[in-house]
Amino acid sequence: MTELIKQKLNDSFVVRWTALILISSVMFFAYMFVDVLSPLQSMLEKAPLNWSADTYGTFAGSEYFLNVFALFLIFAGIILDKMGVRFTAILSATVMVIGASIKLYAISPVFAESQNGLYTFLDSFWTSFPATAKLASLGFMIFGCGVEMAGVTVSKGIVKWFSGKELALAMGLEMAIARLGVFAVFRMSPWLAEKYTFTTPVTLCCILLCIGLLNFIIYFFMDKKLDRQLGEMNEEPEEPFKISDIGKLLTSKTFLIVAFLCVLYYSAIFPFQKFATNMLENRLDISSADAAGIFSWFPIGAMVLTPLLGWYLDHKGKGASMLMFGAILMTVCHLIFALFPLSGDTKWVAYAAIVVLGISFSLVPAALWPSVPKLVENRYLGSSYSLIFWIQNIGLMLFPIIIGKALVWSNPGVAEAIQAGQEVTYNYTVPMLIFASLGVFAFFLGIWLKVEDKKKGYGLELPNIKK
Repeated sequence: MTELIKQKLNDSFVVRWTALILISSVMFFAYMFVDVLSPLQSMLEKAPLNWSADTYGTFAGSEYFLNVFALFLIFAGIILDKMGVRFTAILSATVMVIGASIKLYAISPVFAESQNGLYTFLDSFWTSFPATAKLASLGFMIFGCGVEMAGVTVSKGIVKWFSGKELALAMGLEMAIARLGVFAVFRMSPWLAEKYTFTTPVTLCCILLCIGLLNFIIYFFMDKKLDRQLGEMNEEPEEPFKISDIGKLLTSKTFLIVAFLCVLYYSAIFPFQKFATNMLENRLDISSADAAGIFSWFPIGAMVLTPLLGWYLDHKGKGASMLMFGAILMTVCHLIFALFPLSGDTKWVAYAAIVVLGISFSLVPAALWPSVPKLVENRYLGSSYSLIFWIQNIGLMLFPIIIGKALVWSNPGVAEAIQAGQEVTYNYTVPMLIFASLGVFAFFLGIWLKVEDKKKGYGLELPNIKK
């Protein structure tokens, strides 16, 4: 009878995995919206929007602007640790829906053709950046606040439900489901855009985000019951979160190594996703839909392998070693796209490189996120994730802008020729070398992290499940 009383909600296999499915579905929809325009760069460069590669790069980087400069991610972590997973989950989904709706309105003919007061105002300054891009960037900024807050919240929620259980596997499956959203949108977006208009896939993704908000509401009641059980069993953290805890994180050398490894690695992945379709389109001389089809297999490889690697980490360990190997594979992939003479006859090389990148994207996140609870106390786990995400967002904001400008700089006159309707292509050598260099630096940080772990015994190379 005593054992039944002590049974918690997350002790039930079915209940804890149902909770995981609910919160993972939100990230699935969010990842779809993040990259819904990525396969459509060529369309955006033509009428009616006429966005150049430079404009597109700035728009792509805008997702992270408020997170970085308004320190929203820092506040998100504080909100999470102060208000809890439930409140922050609902707030994050609501913010995503608002931002997504603004972005949809910005690229729709309703706004571009209205010439209303808002359009006139936005068109009156920074004239090299179109009014449509300005409003779309604003919406993307707001959405970015919500999606990053959701990412932090989901990470802490999984730790809460799976601590001492299949933590790495659960995190791996959550990332796999989210990446399935990338596959879906790279397949769906070009098809819907060609069949209807480029606003159609954005509209669909907005609807899915509303469904995600409903899923978070269902999760709200499950988590509330678990919290009540944890409170009754005195399993809540004894000390509450304090603002001064942020200073402790920022003065921890090992924490900063992980954070900067994260920013270097992810800056060579997510900004690359924004340009991957156009890069393959130009390198292989194929259509946007075919190029998006090739790249869509990148998240599939990661989706399949990440849970398996999570299981391996739970039972065998070797997290720090995985981080190093993942950085090597990523560097190899980007060097292939930078230096190998790709053509229609060597399309198999592009497929192979994408598979290699998918394996890399399995190794690093699967090892990275379950390692954070080994480095920090649970009472400021939310803030530690938010700080890592904030530092990561600096790179995610800057590198699309840098790549867009590098593309224009290394291809003088090409952007103007495309807008004039000429059939010309970009040379992506310089941007891909920039991405490859990030992998090299991430590898050396991985070595440093492994040395620190060996000296201080954080257990990064040890399995997560304790026997």
